[in-house]
Amino acid sequence: MWIYIGKRLIASVPILLGLSVIVFAMMALIPGDPATAILGSYATPENVARLNSQLGLDKPLVEQYFIWLGKLFHGDMGRSYALNRPVADEVFERFGATLILAGASLILCSIFGLIAGIAAAVRQFGWTDRVVTFLVLIGISTPSFWLGLLLIMLFAVELQWLPASGMYAIYGGGGPLDLLAHLAMPAVTLAVVATAVIARLTRAAMLEVLRQDYIRTARAKGVSERRVIYRHAFKAALVSIIPVIGIQAGFVLGGAVYIETVFQWPGIGRMLVNAISTRDLLLVQGGVLVVAASYVFFNLLADVAQTIVDPRLR
Repeated sequence: MWIYIGKRLIASVPILLGLSVIVFAMMALIPGDPATAILGSYATPENVARLNSQLGLDKPLVEQYFIWLGKLFHGDMGRSYALNRPVADEVFERFGATLILAGASLILCSIFGLIAGIAAAVRQFGWTDRVVTFLVLIGISTPSFWLGLLLIMLFAVELQWLPASGMYAIYGGGGPLDLLAHLAMPAVTLAVVATAVIARLTRAAMLEVLRQDYIRTARAKGVSERRVIYRHAFKAALVSIIPVIGIQAGFVLGGAVYIETVFQWPGIGRMLVNAISTRDLLLVQGGVLVVAASYVFFNLLADVAQTIVDPRLR
């Protein structure tokens, strides 16, 4: 097991390096330069040239990349151009808020996706199956940012049940209930598509298992239907479902970028949007690297959980 985990971690290194090269190149293609964005109305040619020299932006792009890479191997992600603070401090401070949002969304989509998929498979071609299939189609087809705006209009503007933005109330907030109230709409919005995907694939995995001979044998021996479904069928189908949940963990992390923008959630997604607009290259690079590493980590956890559920994979 540990050898397998070590191999997976080693294999993820070139993936992360390749991603960093792509992000570095894409940021270089964006018109404008960080010095002009930072200086604003003081962006005279002399000031821009001086600031570019101080930040090392007057060097060739390849040299800039290898300077950043060398610092990264020593645990230094650099310093944000626009915020004038270490990139690592800013990224990990924001990443905590993103993990709260993504974690809540992953819990919601896993619970409701599994329940809906199992119910649809057990009652194949029935009304439950038809309703779940219809809702899955709607969920997969609905843009998350549009759904978020609808929820804001309904629950924040019309009904005034939930706050429209932020992570805590500006005045008098900070408790767990305040956090849950602010978390409800963005977590549900982010979970809708992932719930539909998990429900669809759970239904397919359960149907495949329910057609197996040992399931028919268990029913013929008089085993209760509940025990057949949850003790035998679901346990076998879980081997195929776990990797899907791991992929959806990466999806909710990536989807947090625009959901955090819609709900003004102070996470890493909103930070990346602001950093791209100011061409803060090192901040974008650090944020993308942390999100990508988290995606690799969650998929590794899913693979390990899969081997625990099915020892044959070891």
